[in-house]
Amino acid sequence: MPTVEERLEQLESRLRVAEDRLAIADLIASYGPAVDRRDGAATEALWTADGTYVIGDEVVPFAELADIVDRPGHLRYVNAGCSHFLSPPRIEITGDTAVAVNYSMVVMHEGQRWVVDRLSANRWELVRTAEGWRVQVRSNRTITGVEEARALLA
Repeated sequence: MPTVEERLEQLESRLRVAEDRLAIADLIASYGPAVDRRDGAATEALWTADGTYVIGDEVVPFAELADIVDRPGHLRYVNAGCSHFLSPPRIEITGDTAVAVNYSMVVMHEGQRWVVDRLSANRWELVRTAEGWRVQVRSNRTITGVEEARALLA
């Protein structure tokens, strides 16, 4: 039978994991609204200062993250009416690092309806910082039958 102190330690440990999982899920969920409202500062704030965003074969360094909301392709989405919709992530935490995988899709307004314009696999590598969890690397691949997209979900 565990002692009261051991039970408290176990509860604290379980609570810490639950809080971490919620914080990571909230961080990932905040990406879509940030880019859909073209808030470069909020988008950049999700990453560490040395973080990167890997979009297909392109590596976007932290210094350029705030500007992704002003790229022509992104502006086309926003001006048409869009939603960067992210699925709930599967999260694995190891100490002060974590890996989350999920799907994302861009839903576009076209005429009188909304259509999925892009569907992607995502891998988020996160680290605990003094400010909370932040993205170190996000890798994103469109799901077109390529192995790279499937590998991100592993």
